Amino acid sequence: MTKTLTWELRVLAMCGAICAAPALAEDFTPPDILILGDSQLSFGAGPVFLDFFSNLHENCAMSATQSTQLDQLDQSRVSVIGVRSTSVPSWIATGGRAKDTVCKVDPTWRVNAGSYGYQNTSGNQYVQIGQGAPYQFCAAGQSPLQHMFRDDYYDPSLVVFNFLGNSARRWADSPERAIQDVTEMMAQLPDDQACIFMTTAPAYRQNTVDLRLRAQDNLQAAFDVVGQQCTFVEGATPETIAANLGNASHFRRRANGTVKDPFHPNTAASETFFDLQRGAICDAIFAELDPAPAEPFLVVSTMDESMYDMPVVAVAKVVTAN
Repeated sequence: MTKTLTWELRVLAMCGAICAAPALAEDFTPPDILILGDSQLSFGAGPVFLDFFSNLHENCAMSATQSTQLDQLDQSRVSVIGVRSTSVPSWIATGGRAKDTVCKVDPTWRVNAGSYGYQNTSGNQYVQIGQGAPYQFCAAGQSPLQHMFRDDYYDPSLVVFNFLGNSARRWADSPERAIQDVTEMMAQLPDDQACIFMTTAPAYRQNTVDLRLRAQDNLQAAFDVVGQQCTFVEGATPETIAANLGNASHFRRRANGTVKDPFHPNTAASETFFDLQRGAICDAIFAELDPAPAEPFLVVSTMDESMYDMPVVAVAKVVTAN
């Protein structure tokens, strides 16, 4: 077990006895806006995602047409779920170690995810996928994504995926694997599902940033080829990299001030990230609500942890650099 994973599990364990609280009531109403990602959501970004998507009218400077577009989304029903050490391969796998990352209960800590938003009324942010009505994503022979989007369960007006680090090496080393993963992901989404895929915020160290940039380039190319159902947003840009690279105040630190977790930007870093990416994120939202809006949103320039092993189908609306 890696030091990073051990640390994540130790933090999750702080939920203590609260994790043993009764499951939520089975009369579950699913979210209208779903943000799904990895441990970056659990360790800093989750509350910031929740605040941004719960207040879109305030956060996206809009024309009258775009304000009406946002009325399609129920901003009171926003859910953010971050499952530790997961990536796209975890959510599209029908079995094996990749799927276990989402579905297997940790024998020590009993939790593997952070959950934020209207559907989590437990008073505790940490949950175990598979326990409680909002987290029934696991069934034999199906991937977590397939089971989530089954009939009469999750049917969001907008889903936002936020991944990169846990498959960075896989995607950086193989454009073909990036295409395979995006192809299978598109095949498992409902045909009419509005979708944004945004890569996660940059890390603290240069070598990690360089690896993830290569992964992001290959992933974006894969969305160009097979992922047109989703709007792609680059999370690693010159601006967001400059904000995080070597900036100890954006990461968890030891008592002596040195960075102890260089992979998960903290809440302050996430707030800065959304300030920098606001235009790109809002553009992506409007692109999904209406692929050809009558009054384009103000264009904002954006420049721009490994897992497992599908034929090419489908075709990405990409928020490009200007």
